Amino acid sequence: MILLTRKRFIPACLFLLICVAAGNPSPNPEKVKHLGEKLFTSTILSSDQTISCASCHKPRFAFADTTAFSRGIKNQATLRNTPSVMNVAERPYFFYDGRAASLEEQALGPIQNPLEMNLPFGEAIHRLSASKEWVDAFRKVYGHGPDSMSILGSLAAFERSLETSRSLYDLSRRGKAELSADAEEGRILFNGKAGCFDCHMGVDFTNDEFRNIGLFNGKNLNDSGRASITRNKEDLGKFKIPGLRNVAVTAPYMHNGMFKNLDQVIDYYNNPDMFVSDSRNRDSLVHALGLTSVEKQQLKKFLESLTDKRFSKK
Repeated sequence: MILLTRKRFIPACLFLLICVAAGNPSPNPEKVKHLGEKLFTSTILSSDQTISCASCHKPRFAFADTTAFSRGIKNQATLRNTPSVMNVAERPYFFYDGRAASLEEQALGPIQNPLEMNLPFGEAIHRLSASKEWVDAFRKVYGHGPDSMSILGSLAAFERSLETSRSLYDLSRRGKAELSADAEEGRILFNGKAGCFDCHMGVDFTNDEFRNIGLFNGKNLNDSGRASITRNKEDLGKFKIPGLRNVAVTAPYMHNGMFKNLDQVIDYYNNPDMFVSDSRNRDSLVHALGLTSVEKQQLKKFLESLTDKRFSKK
């Protein structure tokens, strides 16, 4: 039975520890976060200064994108769907293949990626350091101008602050609201017949594992996922299990954005062979569920209850 609610988690950031070790006073966390937000929404970190982090991680869509593949500089398509960067404070690794071990490392990736912002990080530091506005902003927070520690640390601090706390689900757990009858039935299905809880557990509805859900066949579905990092054939087609908070507003879904809405996602899990009959290395947890049309809608209602009130349709 799910009885978890969103909790605050503010880890001791590596960059703060470095400041203390160097004898410098620790910067104010709120000021670090606000500086990170300013960097997140600025185009200065892209080579041609046309896009920002927020161009792909759109705030109104729970910091995800609305297209299967986001567009970087020169309108280049990314190779994977853009996930939400909300509720990431407790994640042990990042990107679909888990190649980054911290939010600081994750923040570096898109900046340098040729298909995304395409800016060598040394150039990013130089560019910020050449701007009086940015130098002043960093000095107010850190007591010195921009460097790798302060740039990545600020971005990571902002992302750590993006938490869900006011979903209907959270409010119901605190006795301040009630799930509809359909959403409550969906919650029961989520934990039982639908098998969602096997992977989507915990405060953020993810067990942080890598699984092959059947979207790899080596042909039209040929992203090897985690195996591209580990070089282990057993990881072929495995991807990081995403959290489900705000999932109703982060379409399209999966690493390749192949499902346009939650109905398609639920239909897939209910009968995966109808979508991909020749998948390779598919996890045994993914199999036909036998959900009725009513049960599928009830499950959808529960997933919709995980949406923070700030994203709910008026």
